[in-house]
Amino acid sequence: MSRKANIERRTAETEIQLELELDGTGQAQVRTGVGFLDHMLTLFAKHGALDLRVAARGDLHVDQHHTVEDVGICLGQALRQALGDKAGIGRYGHFTLPMEETLVTTALDLSGRYFLVFQAEFPTPKIGEFDSELVEDFWQAAAANALCNLHILLHHGRNSHHISEAIFKSAARALRMAVDPDPRATGVPSTKGTLTG
Repeated sequence: MSRKANIERRTAETEIQLELELDGTGQAQVRTGVGFLDHMLTLFAKHGALDLRVAARGDLHVDQHHTVEDVGICLGQALRQALGDKAGIGRYGHFTLPMEETLVTTALDLSGRYFLVFQAEFPTPKIGEFDSELVEDFWQAAAANALCNLHILLHHGRNSHHISEAIFKSAARALRMAVDPDPRATGVPSTKGTLTG
């Protein structure tokens, strides 16, 4: 059975529609009004082998924060919805990814409990017109709403674009490992019998 989710979020600050299919082929249609975020989500879908559609309108006349954070919220909610009770998945995922001079490790646990460790500093406050600090804000929102443990570690890197790209790609690969079916698993991969909180 295909694992899909459809999330709609409307606030005074943003209006977002997000569709996710975990068992996809890496297709992305992303229009958030934030060009750099569109780029990151497109490569996230490609390397996660998932299909992602995002249409967002936000108060970009204020800044990009509300749009970026709210898309992260919607992605996290979609992951929770698409995974259901998580029966038969690997649960854990990790990936160390090189991006030219940059090296990033992402590890995650689809535990039903939220925790974020983000150890990555950006050498510049901006990536084009994008605030570098929004990368952490995006993943905080995604992890909190997916209810997962997410650890992101930058080993080394010089270029802020490369650092962000390595984070999104390694997160995609780690997620792909965690959500893929485990042929030896029966039921939910937890001695508690549940991964819903």
